[in-house]
Amino acid sequence: MNGTTIFLILIIVCLVGILYYFYNKYQLKQKENQDCLNQLNKYEARYSKIIDVDEEVEEALKHKIQLQETIQSLQLDYQKKYGLFQILTRKIAVYDEDLELAEIGFYKPHFDFGTSEAYKQKIASIRELQKGMLKSKTAVTCSTEWTVGESRAEGKKMVNRAIKLTTRAFNNECEAAIANVRWNNIEKMQDRISKAAEDINKMNESNHVYISAQYVELKLQELWLAYEYQEKVKEEKEEQAEIRRQMREEAKLEQEMLAAKKEEEKYQKLLMKAQAEAAKAAGGNLDKLNAEIAELTQKLEEAHQKNERALSMAQQTKAGHVYVISNIGSFGEDIYKIGMTRRLEPMDRVHELGDASVPFYFDVHAMIYSDNAPAMENALHKAFAERRLNLVNLRKEFFHVTLDEIKDEVFKISTDAEFVITAEAEEYRQTQTIRHEKTQAEKELEEEIPALI
Repeated sequence: MNGTTIFLILIIVCLVGILYYFYNKYQLKQKENQDCLNQLNKYEARYSKIIDVDEEVEEALKHKIQLQETIQSLQLDYQKKYGLFQILTRKIAVYDEDLELAEIGFYKPHFDFGTSEAYKQKIASIRELQKGMLKSKTAVTCSTEWTVGESRAEGKKMVNRAIKLTTRAFNNECEAAIANVRWNNIEKMQDRISKAAEDINKMNESNHVYISAQYVELKLQELWLAYEYQEKVKEEKEEQAEIRRQMREEAKLEQEMLAAKKEEEKYQKLLMKAQAEAAKAAGGNLDKLNAEIAELTQKLEEAHQKNERALSMAQQTKAGHVYVISNIGSFGEDIYKIGMTRRLEPMDRVHELGDASVPFYFDVHAMIYSDNAPAMENALHKAFAERRLNLVNLRKEFFHVTLDEIKDEVFKISTDAEFVITAEAEEYRQTQTIRHEKTQAEKELEEEIPALI
């Protein structure tokens, strides 16, 4: 082996060593590159996830914004619709008086005429004023002189038709309101007329046809008069009924006075006859007649006193009885009627009150005679004015008070008045007992026969 060969072998060995070194270096770099690539892939995966999350967050934010905008839009739309609902409710309430009945206020009369006839005359005069405005064409007017096809005549015809339609529409609304006015819708009917005029005038804005305020006011006056006329007629009927009741009281008192007078005359004749027979009798027959005379004398005295009392009550227009009665079964506890009667037999009045109009009879707690019964009754009514059950019709004499309170007021006027404290209410209490026993029997039957077996 020569030197050249050895040199070449050494070079090859060096080259192999260098190549192996670089190969190992390459392998190491390849591994590092793979590690970096793997790390890069991990970061890319994480980044991709972050991007996805960001996109989801962005989408969620966009959706949130859209929802907020939708909510705001719905809220605004709801407010508008609710406002429209309130407007429509008020409009409907004008035509349906059953709505908002709890908000009805007490009507204050606009007029003060003494009789229903005076109201009728006033209504007639108001209608004449309305007719005058219609004839003079001041009820509904047009402020513009219109032309149709450059024709004033045609324009005038158009305006006249519009005025007639407007007048008819408004009058129909007013007639319906006036015909149906009652105590519980007077304010609604008033609003109905005013609203009708307002709405019709708005619809006629384009042709300048308007209902005059004066004509609307006359229609409102007619409405008020129609309602107050109804109330006055009802009041007069009640007054007439009270007058007829008082006339019946007077007639009954007159009958009682005549009956008492006849009764006294009868016993007077019987006594005179017995006395005449006794003057001729003797022995046992005389004793019998004397006993009969004593009995007739007592009855004559009682009849005389009754006749005197009846005559006194007939002559004294204010003499009578003030009564305090209750009816637990009909009206409940602590409800008392405080009234007055001039009848000689005052219980007749109580029996009348307990007729078929109430389910149970009245219990009498006091029947107080007075030379001035109206004054006593008025004093008691005045003392309990705020305790009336009916604050509108003062002829209804029922009060929510206790019997002790009534006693205290009566004793201020009449110290010797007598009161029955406990109300018997016999039929009512018997009815309650029967109802209770029936309920108990039904319960026992239900227990004996179970619903399920």
